[in-house]
Amino acid sequence: MTRVAPPLTERTAPFWTSGADGLLRILRCDGCGHYQHPPQPVCPACHCASLSWQPVSGRGSVWSWTVNRYQWIPSMPPPYVVAEIELAEQPGLRLLTNLVDADPASLRVGTEVTVCFAKAGDAFVPLFRPLADDDQG
Repeated sequence: MTRVAPPLTERTAPFWTSGADGLLRILRCDGCGHYQHPPQPVCPACHCASLSWQPVSGRGSVWSWTVNRYQWIPSMPPPYVVAEIELAEQPGLRLLTNLVDADPASLRVGTEVTVCFAKAGDAFVPLFRPLADDDQG
């Protein structure tokens, strides 16, 4: 499946390109440590304007999902799973993404997942896959 390259703006480029080294980075407040996604110019928790991109574990759990069965984009044939993933670093820190290597019938809220990346233009789109037994450690 060929992914559509996201637009790289001044605010979002660090998120989309950080996967080049296999690490997921999320914007974090330098004042209070609150992670935020999508990126905004100030921290929603303390209103500090000092923010930096920090690597996270890449682990999370399925918060919600749906199976897309309509071909919206020619390069993405259905079915595929669109999921909201809550990252392990902070309750409420969620990404809307795709789950790959997952049987939709076996998915459950709380299914543990780990990040992987798909290159799309200059971006590395973060995707998630269920944790394999050898990833559990």
